[in-house]
Amino acid sequence: MYVADSRAAGTPAPASADGAVRHPAGRRRAAVAPTVLALGTVSLITDVSSEMVTAVLPLYLVAGLGLSPLGFGLLDGVYNGFSAVVRLAGGHLADRGGGRHKAVAGLGYGISALCKPLLLLAHTLTPIGLILAADRTGKGLRTAPRDALISLSSPPESRGRAFGVHRAMDTAGALLGPLAAFWILRATVDGYDAVFTVSSCVAVVGVLVLVLFVPGGTGTTTATTTAQAARPTLRAALALLRTRELRRITVCAVLLGLATVSDSFVYLLLQRRLGVPDRWFALLPLGTAAAFLLLAVGAGRLADRVGRWRVFLAGHVALLAAYGLLLTSWHGTALPYAVLLLHGAFYAATDGVLMAAASDRVPEGLRSTGLAVVQTGQALARFACSLLFGAAWTVWGDRTALLASAVALAFCAAWCSLTLRPSREAAV
Repeated sequence: MYVADSRAAGTPAPASADGAVRHPAGRRRAAVAPTVLALGTVSLITDVSSEMVTAVLPLYLVAGLGLSPLGFGLLDGVYNGFSAVVRLAGGHLADRGGGRHKAVAGLGYGISALCKPLLLLAHTLTPIGLILAADRTGKGLRTAPRDALISLSSPPESRGRAFGVHRAMDTAGALLGPLAAFWILRATVDGYDAVFTVSSCVAVVGVLVLVLFVPGGTGTTTATTTAQAARPTLRAALALLRTRELRRITVCAVLLGLATVSDSFVYLLLQRRLGVPDRWFALLPLGTAAAFLLLAVGAGRLADRVGRWRVFLAGHVALLAAYGLLLTSWHGTALPYAVLLLHGAFYAATDGVLMAAASDRVPEGLRSTGLAVVQTGQALARFACSLLFGAAWTVWGDRTALLASAVALAFCAAWCSLTLRPSREAAV
């Protein structure tokens, strides 16, 4: 179904102002490249490992180690936002090294794999924070080069679908990870230690698949080789934000990220609302992952057809609806399903779609760095949101903290829609 058609990777199709790509009459639509499928497999395996830890981490820290919501907010911010510190470095190294995207991505995957067994030795806030910071350093190094490989191996008219397929495979791992953690917790005495051990082994398999099966080249046109030969400088990388369209995308991602409550807090809010037993907590991420998996490819294809900007904003509307359900007094059995469905729809409409939109505005020789700029802004914003939300929960309570986040998200989405609408400038 997704075998690449090399004939479609020639002249790119023109993009409209809103990010929709016009397909020339009679031209066959490009399929997803083998590089995308290989990277999707690596992400699937790695996400099994990562989500096993992520699924049990909130409960392990709050219930097991007795951390306050503020302390958990600090660690959660480190876990989700520390990678922002090194994303620019990872992106620039991949571009500066003459297109060494696979090597930099492999280094990032390797660092994260080494961190998993160290969780067995840490039982206090400081060492756990350091280990999570190192793990996120690995994620920061690999994310932009990996997404650059996806972008560079895909023609513009099918980038939304390519990112959608990758994110769907990635999310399949996110679906399997919590399920594996759930069964390990039920089947073993030292459940948390067993989860961390199995997670370590799975992470090593992911690194091996990357080394053995992901092509080292980008698979793009000769223009890429010319751009790489120029060895992009740091000044050229920093100058990317002078590009009006990329600057608008980055500002939008930052503003909306400031009002995006982290996944862990969403699951903790659901547990408190419904009184979910601790042993079932690890299954909550399955709802988000299942919705993401089912909707990711369709959202990517829709973004290619109607415009990436529209789909991206629609995803935040879905997230706002999820917040609204959590704020209501409704306690029906359908509540968790509705919230998790909307949560997964949010990711399906924003994660890969944002990278596809940014790819259209960045030259090939700086593709990894340009994507890292957007990812860094978004990650720093979400790091700040985790800290602020944890503090607000500690001081005002969970309901007031979520209400403040919902109001902020509605305001930022409306402002971005009215003032940051893409102009009619041509893509880079």
